[in-house]
Formats: sequence, C-alpha cells, structure tokens
Amino acid sequence: MCATGTPMIAPSILSADFANLAAEAQAVAGPGAGRADWLHVDVMDAHFVPNLTLGLPVVESLLKATDIPLDCHLMIENPERWAPPYAEAGAYNVTFHAEATDDPLAVARDIRAAGAKAGLSVKPGTALEPYLQIIRDFDTLLIMSVEPGFGGQKFMPEVLAKARTIREVIDAQDLRLLVEIDGGINADTIEQAAEAGIDCFVAGSAVYGADDPGSAVAALRDQAAAARTASA
Repeated sequence: MCATGTPMIAPSILSADFANLAAEAQAVAGPGAGRADWLHVDVMDAHFVPNLTLGLPVVESLLKATDIPLDCHLMIENPERWAPPYAEAGAYNVTFHAEATDDPLAVARDIRAAGAKAGLSVKPGTALEPYLQIIRDFDTLLIMSVEPGFGGQKFMPEVLAKARTIREVIDAQDLRLLVEIDGGINADTIEQAAEAGIDCFVAGSAVYGADDPGSAVAALRDQAAAARTASA
C-alpha cells in the first residue's frame, strides 16, 4: 500500500559543500516546489560507523542559518547520552540506530522530552520484526538502503520489503508514523521506493550534485508523487 500526502524530500548535507553550508541550505529553501521539506544531517562518530562527520556545533550553526526543519540522523554509539542535546538545540527530528542501544524506548522518550520528534533507524541487514511492537512509540522510521557511513553508495532494493511491511502495520494499526529512506535515492530509484510506501526521501548527490538543487528537489518530489499515483 502506498503512503498518503505529498512526498517529502530531505536533501542530505553530507553531499553539500561543507565550507558553504549556509548557502547550501539556502539553495533548497524555496520558495515554491524547490523548497526541501527537511534538511538531513548525518552525524557520524567514527565508532558506530567508520567515518567522522559533523556534530552538534555545526547543527547549532545550521539552525541559525535556515528555517528548514533539521532531520538529524545519529550514526553514533551511546545515543542515550548524545541524542537529547540535538533535540534541545532545536532539531525537528532526531533519529538514532536501533543497533546502538539496548533501550530504544528510553532514548525516544528523552528525545521527545527535549522537544523533538523521535526516529528509529535500522541498517539494511537488521530485521524489522523485533521492533514492530515498539514502533508506535516513535514518530519516524528510517530505513537504510545502503550500509551507513558513507554517501554515494548504490541503492539496495531488497530493503524495500521492510517498507512494505511497515506500511501494512501502519495501515492495520492506524499509526502516525512517517517512513523515511536514506541511501542511493535519485531519479533512478525514487519511484520504486515511493511504490513501496515511503513518505520521506533522503537525497544527497541527486540534489547537491545538480546544477540547481532546488529544481532537483522539485523533480524528485514530482517523480515520487507520480509513482504513488500509478501504483495506487
């Protein structure tokens, strides 16, 4: 079953020019169809994943530079310690990995208490079924369609089975859960992700590798919407 509502596009600043992040955020700030719904921020600690990116100080600076809601994806160890400060800083949505904690519900409660939406992410090889009983306590489920850690990887279509499963659960239980996908999303892959029931699409190089990032956002959203309509 397909998602409802207008497809959301969340450009990933992992593919942006780190020396000009304020300008890169402005490039997808609209007005009109070229405005991003969220700005996706990948936080990596070189422990949970083998890469080190930006952290809380950069997020705090971005919050001053844009009014686009920040979608912080924490690919880090110890989210129980580090996730709430992102919410306190003003991030709209803070997502952590199921594999990084033994008590995801406690982390979600702390994120919400600090003022943000709480998201749970699963790696491609992580089964979704163990988390179906707790997913109603989250606002977002982020399905990784590449191995987390680096941008520019090839999309893994086999993970779309998770999207179809969670869409069935959402419909059956009337849940308010946004389903997001991250990894290899571009003009060649967004349609199959949309058909599987994804609500929000993280796109890195497909947006920031384009001559006009705003136009790329609009085009991707149109593609996802058309795919939904065709599969309805």
